[in-house]
Amino acid sequence: MSIFKLVRPFSFACLLALLFLTACTGGGPAPEQPPAPAPAEPAPPEAFTFTRENFPRLDGSTSTAPLAEAVCSVLLGESREDVRDLVQFSKTTNAYYNLLEGGADLLIVGEPNQEVLAQKESSGFEWEQSPFATDAFVFVVNEDNPVDSITVEEARDIYTGKITNWKELGGEDREIIPFQRNKEAGSQSLMEKLVMKGEPMMEAPTGYVAATMGQLMEVVKNYDGSPGAIGYSVYYYAEEMKMAQGLKLLALEGVEPTPETIRQEQYPLLNPKYVVLPAGAGEDEPNRILYDWLLSEEGQRLVAHEGYVSILEVQP
Repeated sequence: MSIFKLVRPFSFACLLALLFLTACTGGGPAPEQPPAPAPAEPAPPEAFTFTRENFPRLDGSTSTAPLAEAVCSVLLGESREDVRDLVQFSKTTNAYYNLLEGGADLLIVGEPNQEVLAQKESSGFEWEQSPFATDAFVFVVNEDNPVDSITVEEARDIYTGKITNWKELGGEDREIIPFQRNKEAGSQSLMEKLVMKGEPMMEAPTGYVAATMGQLMEVVKNYDGSPGAIGYSVYYYAEEMKMAQGLKLLALEGVEPTPETIRQEQYPLLNPKYVVLPAGAGEDEPNRILYDWLLSEEGQRLVAHEGYVSILEVQP
């Protein structure tokens, strides 16, 4: 049983004051009217308590799973280890399909890809989504690679096959090994949207597609014992989850990805993180209460405390 309560105020109409009308008699002055009764005090707000029985079924992205664990821990009053069974996230694309098919009540997630949006349209499903944090799309290389910064156009040229050697970018005379993510990955959707912008990516050679973010980090760091590989991810996963150890996050257009450059929108490739639920969820349904809480000042403080760049400027 949770010890954390969310307060949901009820709205009540004030009682109407009774009007006492007295007729004048014999032309004399009318008697004084008694004072109207004071409006009744509003009823105290009802407290909502999250329990395991009423907690929304969650799904989402790999990079938002740590936040979901923190949310469950705070709202249920359990340790993060104990709530991990509630955060079996199926990754971005599968999470959206899970919502469409009724297998999830609320998503904490990145952007959907075009296939998801097409399925949503064809099924007539409606959802509500709001950004709760801002993330950045980043490129990673081995920390021994002397290149520190590239442009968005150069990143695009790497993944179309136009640029194939690091010396073209001011680095060593070394072949560029560009790793990609699988088609269903949220970071792959972002790569196509933010970087490629309609340009087809070159077909990835066998073994150059990483099925998970963790796998991509490992292959970029360790490929062939040389600093020739490059890959992409989101800032929170690479930096805040400490997955980029042994790697370097490249600056883009000369701007390094940091919480400050992300919040101030100086870094060029930004993307929101969303909280999503089926449209029409009632005001007192647990998924709506959790949705609203994540967007509240209290929820945003937890978002910031967990290392995400919150939408509201709050102190963690």
